[in-house]
Amino acid sequence: MLYIFDLGNVIVDIDFRRVLGVWSNLSGVPLAALSAGFTQGDAFHRHERGEISDEEFAALLCDELGIALSYEQFSAGWQEVFVGLRKEVIAIMQRLRQQGHRVVVLSNTNRLHSTYWPEQYPEVRAAADAIYLSQELGMRKPEPRIYQHVLQQEGVKPDQAVFFDDSLDNVEGARALGIEGVLVTDSHTVPAYFS
Repeated sequence: MLYIFDLGNVIVDIDFRRVLGVWSNLSGVPLAALSAGFTQGDAFHRHERGEISDEEFAALLCDELGIALSYEQFSAGWQEVFVGLRKEVIAIMQRLRQQGHRVVVLSNTNRLHSTYWPEQYPEVRAAADAIYLSQELGMRKPEPRIYQHVLQQEGVKPDQAVFFDDSLDNVEGARALGIEGVLVTDSHTVPAYFS
C-alpha cells in the first residue's frame, strides 16, 4: 500500500493564530482585526503553487491585512505557524515502512516554510520515502492532477493508496479519484486508524 500523509495538523501541529499574534505585536494592528481579515485566498494559492515569490506573497498579504511589516518581520511571523511534531505519527510512518509499505508526504506549502520545517523537524524526511511539495510541483491539493502525479510517481492505482489530511476539500479531492481519504480532525485520528 501507499500511505500519503499531509504535513500540517497531520504530522506537525500548526496554528495560524501564532502567526497573526506575531504580526499583531509587530504592526500594532489588533489581533481580532487580523484574524477577521486573514484568508487563504488567491495569493495564498498562487504562492503554494510557486507562481509568486516569497517577497511578492509577503507584500500582497500585508496589503490585504493592512499591515506594514518588513519582509524580515513578515517571515519571522510566518514561521511561527509550526507548533510541534506529532511523534506518534512519525512512529506509525516508520512502522509502515518497516512492514514494506511506501510512505510519502504530500503538502500544500511554500518556499518560506519548506526552507524552515525540514531543519526544525528532520524526523519527517527520515520517516518518508518521498516528499511531494505543492510549490515544487506547480499544483496544489485538491486539484486532481496533484494526486494523479503522486500515484504515477509511486506506480500505484488509486485503490492501493490511503490519504490523510486535515482539510475536507483535500480528502474529498482524493476520494473523487478512488483514493481512500481519511479526514484528520485531531491528534488521535491517525493512531486510531491504525489501532
